[in-house]
Amino acid sequence: MILSVVDSFPPQPGIPPWPGVPSRPDRPPPPGVPSRPGLPPGVPSRPDVAPPPVLAPVRVWPDPSPWPGRVYERLFERRIVLAHGELDDEAATSLCAQLLTLDAERNEPIRLEITGLSAELGAALTVMGVLDVLRVPVRACAGGQIGGPALGVLAAATVRHAYPNAVFQLSEPQLGFEGSATSLNSREEQVRGMMDALYLRLADVTGHEADEIRADARRGRYLTVDEAIGYGLIQGLAAAP
Repeated sequence: MILSVVDSFPPQPGIPPWPGVPSRPDRPPPPGVPSRPGLPPGVPSRPDVAPPPVLAPVRVWPDPSPWPGRVYERLFERRIVLAHGELDDEAATSLCAQLLTLDAERNEPIRLEITGLSAELGAALTVMGVLDVLRVPVRACAGGQIGGPALGVLAAATVRHAYPNAVFQLSEPQLGFEGSATSLNSREEQVRGMMDALYLRLADVTGHEADEIRADARRGRYLTVDEAIGYGLIQGLAAAP
């Protein structure tokens, strides 16, 4: 009978069995090589591996960026134009373009929603000039706080109404100049003429003297809806379109 070398010499302590040679069922694994629970004897266990972290579910919201533009388009289709925020030269150009487009399309009134509007003096006068030459009537509805030169935009509309939450402030525009003394004097004269045009328009629609309106603007006078109606700035409460 021929005995194999493997059967004659058991493996030394600390040395795993030879590869490819199965361990005998009646022979325990050599010392130093603990067995892994659930595995056959003689199979060395792997070091413990931490389970992967559990990630909380994340909700991915769709990008809402296209929706304001679509809403404005639907309002525009119904001949409703929205003016809000700060009216600077760029915003005034966009607003004038919308008004002129609607005026050229059909001979129907335009609804101008003025919400929380503030304006630079030059930008307000630009929009006022366009409102003066439109062929169709413009019905303005004011909401939020409207103040300073933005009141001129409201005053240039054919019909002037306000929502119950509206607040009006007669105030002077905030201006800043840089340059030589000569250019500053010239700029000051130009601004004075622009402010006179604003106060004259407000005087025309309210029935007050321009100097009285100028004095109220210097004091920063606030008007509620009822007070604005009595002042002559608006004609009544706004209704749904």
